[in-house]
Formats: sequence, structure tokens, C-alpha cells
Amino acid sequence: MLKAETQLAIVMALGLSVLALLPGPSFGGMEPVGGALGGDAERGALLYDSRCIGCHSLAANRIGPRHDDVFGREVGSLDDYDYSSALKQSRLVWDAESLDRWLADPEAFLPGQRMNFMVEGPEDRRDLIAFLRRAAQGSRPGSGPGSDRADDSTSGG
Repeated sequence: MLKAETQLAIVMALGLSVLALLPGPSFGGMEPVGGALGGDAERGALLYDSRCIGCHSLAANRIGPRHDDVFGREVGSLDDYDYSSALKQSRLVWDAESLDRWLADPEAFLPGQRMNFMVEGPEDRRDLIAFLRRAAQGSRPGSGPGSDRADDSTSGG
């Protein structure tokens, strides 16, 4: 017979293992973003289409730079986009934390930048970041190299 402490440890480990498999905001199915848990990429795609598409696209530069490979990219580094001096000189890399801070208040994050749009809600930012992460991983149809759908943001555009 196992000691009570050993039995409790086994039950707790099994319970945590089961919880880790469940979808939801506190356990499995979510990715870390800026110290908090990540978001819903599907909802992020809808937010991107409703809030970002006026200036951005995944595969083509518009008023703002393209976002298809934003994760891991040095801020202000696309050769075919005219960034502000603030972004060109930043030496930062786009990741979940930097994107969260940028979307919350671009001017506070990098003074002198030119984006005049903020995403106030933390859940909205998490969802947008989850969408951008998924797009950077090429998991959306048409979002990979060679996509010719530059005008459709969530299908590679």
C-alpha cells in the first residue's frame, strides 16, 4: 500500500495532466503571450479583417507593412517598406510581448512611429497576436510563399 502523500501526489499529477488537455483560457490550447495566456486565432482573423485590413495585409505592403512573417522579424526591417525613423532604429524583434505592447499603445512603445491606432482590449490583442503567429507559421491556406492573394487578409492577402 502506498503512503497517503504518495497517493495524493499521483492523484494531483493525473488531475493536472487531464486539465492540461482541456481547451480554455487557463490550460491547454492556449499559448503564452506577454506573460498572459494566448488567444483565439480564429477570432483574431475576424478582428484583423475588421480593424487592420484598412492599412495592412498579410502578403502585401499597404499604408502599413505586410504581416505574413511578422513573428521573429526585426522591427522596421522590410526593404520594400518606408518605415519611420523610430522603427528603423529600434533594433527590436517582433514577438508576442512586443506586439502586445505595440498594439496597446504604439506611440508609448516607440515614440515617433506613424501608426495612429490602438487595440485597447487585452483579449483582442491576444487574439490578434494568435492570428499573426499562426499566419507567420504558414498554417493558413494561401498564406505561404507564392501566395497571389494580396488583397484577402486572412487567406494570404
